[in-house]
Amino acid sequence: MTVSAFDLFSVGIGPSSSHTVGPMRAALRFAGRLDREGLLPRVAHVKAELFGSLGATGKGHGSVGAVVRGLAGEAPETVDPGSPTVDDVWGTGRLRLLGRHEIGFRVEDVVLHRRRTLPFHPNGMRFTAHGGTGTALLTAEYFSVGGGFVLDEAQQALLPPEPEVPYPFAAGAELLARCRETGLPVSGIVLANECARMRRLRPDVDPEAEVRRGLLALWAVMQECVERGSTTGGVLPGGLKVRRRAAALREALEAEPTVESGEWVTLFALAVNEENAAGGRIVTAPTNGAAGIVPAVLHYYRRFCKASSDDGVVRFLLTAAAVGSLFKENASLSGAEVGCQGEVGSACSMAAAGLAEVMGGTPEQVENAAEIGIEHNLGLTCDPIGGLVQIPCIERNAVASMKAITAARMAVRGDGQHHVSLDKAIRTMRITGADMKTKYKETSRGGLALTVVEC
Repeated sequence: MTVSAFDLFSVGIGPSSSHTVGPMRAALRFAGRLDREGLLPRVAHVKAELFGSLGATGKGHGSVGAVVRGLAGEAPETVDPGSPTVDDVWGTGRLRLLGRHEIGFRVEDVVLHRRRTLPFHPNGMRFTAHGGTGTALLTAEYFSVGGGFVLDEAQQALLPPEPEVPYPFAAGAELLARCRETGLPVSGIVLANECARMRRLRPDVDPEAEVRRGLLALWAVMQECVERGSTTGGVLPGGLKVRRRAAALREALEAEPTVESGEWVTLFALAVNEENAAGGRIVTAPTNGAAGIVPAVLHYYRRFCKASSDDGVVRFLLTAAAVGSLFKENASLSGAEVGCQGEVGSACSMAAAGLAEVMGGTPEQVENAAEIGIEHNLGLTCDPIGGLVQIPCIERNAVASMKAITAARMAVRGDGQHHVSLDKAIRTMRITGADMKTKYKETSRGGLALTVVEC
């Protein structure tokens, strides 16, 4: 396992982890490199080029604004969603790199290559800094590979080196073996690994207490997102003029105290993804486009499984992270690489596993729940209408949340024995994504994105 729970679950802003969070991190990284190499004072002009899926849907996904904010020194975890936007920069024609070195910056300095890609990944970016005479001072390429993860031109993750962990696993079968060897649940394996990371990062703190604190902080952001999303009306930004429905749905459900749990789960998912589509603060879980599923199922657990203890929340998120790391390492979380099966499919699998664990499932039942969650999302395309993370993305989160609950309940009722392993399902997802035509992978050139426009 090379992915921490705190890398899979991170605070950012909408509407897309691949197209907003990733580009912001890449732009910030580039500006920081200019500073570290002593080039920042010499920079007079920066050109940012977005390729592939980023170029095709960059405007609708907020990529241009993300690049501008990253160059200005903003990070996804701390940026104020209400801070100055790209329009403010275009209005003045000026940008302060890292918030302190002013350069000229215009609309044409961000180039969207709609039908060109860089070799390594569909979500490619190239930044070039020029001096006063026009000489190129530094050029660097980055790749947003899903879930906000970014690789540099050497295809190295922009993450600290991975420390040794007590229970490494790179496949579902290995994870189950670790559970059998130790007698620990899936969450216990991940907790031990997270504590090892924490000892390296923060040797001055109690590692388990700090891991717990960090996970509950993420849960707090998820709760705040649901609250904002379910109390805010109006119309989402973008040309589709999609109405926000969560607030009206909440009002209706609160007037019917006997309403079934499924409608509340729908509300929770809609609230998160409407906030995401509006550029609000969310938790990537594991991506922005699929950010509503884990919070919706976790809210279901707390509200309808009569679970008041925070221990269940911690165990849920640790278990979900174990499954998410398997998708990240063995397939992809990127809609531009494998379609929406890599976003909504992986999130559904993660939420199903988390719920199965806190419902008392064995490691085998947890693995079965995760497998059911992804198996019934295989082949799911990513075809956002107008390049906006709205249709079908928002409703898709609600549907997948219900799938995750069903998967968990089916698995916990069983004995953990099943024909298709999680590893085989993830491998199938990777192969299916490779076979899928590019137009169905977050380019808005196929599927609903084309059919609705034609109609």
